[in-house]
Amino acid sequence: MLHLRLIVPSDRTEEVVRLLERTVGTTHVAVLAGAARSPAGDLVLCDVAREAGDELIGALRKKGIDDCGSITAENIDLTLSKHADEAEQAAPGEGADAVLWEELSEVTHEESTFSATYVAFLAVATMLAACGVMLDNAILIVGAMAVGPEFGPLAGISTALVQRAPRLVARSLWALIGGFAAAMVLTAGFSWLMDLFGLFDAEMVTADRPNTGFIWHPDWMSFVVALLAGIAGTLSLTSAKSGALIGVAISVTTVPAAANAAVAFSYQDFQQTWGSSAQLLANLGGIVVAGTLTLLLQRVLWAAQRRRAPAGRPGPSAG
Repeated sequence: MLHLRLIVPSDRTEEVVRLLERTVGTTHVAVLAGAARSPAGDLVLCDVAREAGDELIGALRKKGIDDCGSITAENIDLTLSKHADEAEQAAPGEGADAVLWEELSEVTHEESTFSATYVAFLAVATMLAACGVMLDNAILIVGAMAVGPEFGPLAGISTALVQRAPRLVARSLWALIGGFAAAMVLTAGFSWLMDLFGLFDAEMVTADRPNTGFIWHPDWMSFVVALLAGIAGTLSLTSAKSGALIGVAISVTTVPAAANAAVAFSYQDFQQTWGSSAQLLANLGGIVVAGTLTLLLQRVLWAAQRRRAPAGRPGPSAG
């Protein structure tokens, strides 16, 4: 379930409480009159089944509660309550299938910010992958994949396309393109520095690399894996399964491909540079396509599921 904490102007509290009481799947409604100071108003608390959360939050936003007060939602890990059980049973659909579009938009917006921290994580991941490709060490490659933060802007692009939010598309594209460009430039400089200290050399680039040679040899399987990873990553975001997202991070060849392209370019091996760049583009494109189609399918299936569900009674609530 979700816990909602609302700050509502005192003259609109009854209107909001009536909305909560009418919403199927809502329970544990409580009003603390005059408890809020900034902004001033009443504090309204309630729990709502996840499958009813998106509709309720949307209705509250239509009433402008986010402008005149505030709407805060939190996931509840444990609720021991007969009222909560009845509310979840009354709400149509399954909570695991519900997508909280407001939450998804907020998460992807935060993860799609071109910031110093984002660039630092991506650059460190790319440098770590550069060490992996030069040493032909698959463990370092996997570690670099796990560190890379690039799935955030990729998910942001997919979400923005489905939600028709051009500003989020532009923001996510800037984070993705600008982030990789900065990381690859820094990695090329890192490669030059490692060569200066005698830790990298040109023979390491051209040597047989049975463990990491696939990075600059893209094929259709690269795109297929990216599609599957995009589906899994999107499902992990919409269901808040962070563990699954880590699995996605170590299954796609984005950061290693960027690293190999940067290192190969620094040694003027343009064949590997182009091959690695093609691998990078195939993976990024596959994830965006899969993520967008997954979100569209989730929206269609959820709408169909709610239409088929029998009309429920209002969830129990207390004023």
